[in-house]
Amino acid sequence: MMLLLPILVSAVLVFLVSGFLHMATPWHHGDFKQVPNEDTLADALRPVLPPPGDYLIPAPPGGRAEARATGFAEKYRRGPVMMFTVLPPGETAMTRPLALWFVYTLVVSALAALVAGPVVPHYPPALLHLTLNAAFLAYAAALWQQTIWFRRSWVTTLKSTLDALLYAVITGFVFLWLWPR
Repeated sequence: MMLLLPILVSAVLVFLVSGFLHMATPWHHGDFKQVPNEDTLADALRPVLPPPGDYLIPAPPGGRAEARATGFAEKYRRGPVMMFTVLPPGETAMTRPLALWFVYTLVVSALAALVAGPVVPHYPPALLHLTLNAAFLAYAAALWQQTIWFRRSWVTTLKSTLDALLYAVITGFVFLWLWPR
């Protein structure tokens, strides 16, 4: 309960700073490229669009024998090769993603508190080190998996990793400031 204030304040500050970075600066404006002939592609996809979810074209079949039988390697060579996410059509409401992002910032701050909690009473200088590193790992670690396995842009991942470092610094210093003495 005593750590509720640093958890809440760090989560709110990270939430506000991330909103500023994404909406008030050009930092992330180039993260997604526009498809050439977007209207033509959208019109062609609309009649065959799958339900919301993550997809791969061509999708690998169950096993190696099945892959050979279906000509998977040839489909892959011929292209197109795509990974994509289909979102539900309609409004671009940000309420749900923003609420989930705020819950995530709370969880990251709570985890940072859990990491530091048992150590800090015995060794207070570890507070900043533990909370900053725990928050950085939570905000940044999975980004690299997306780039390694799913070929997400290295530039986008590097920018998001720098964001994560900023969020971690905020979290660490808020804990340093508000940690119960």
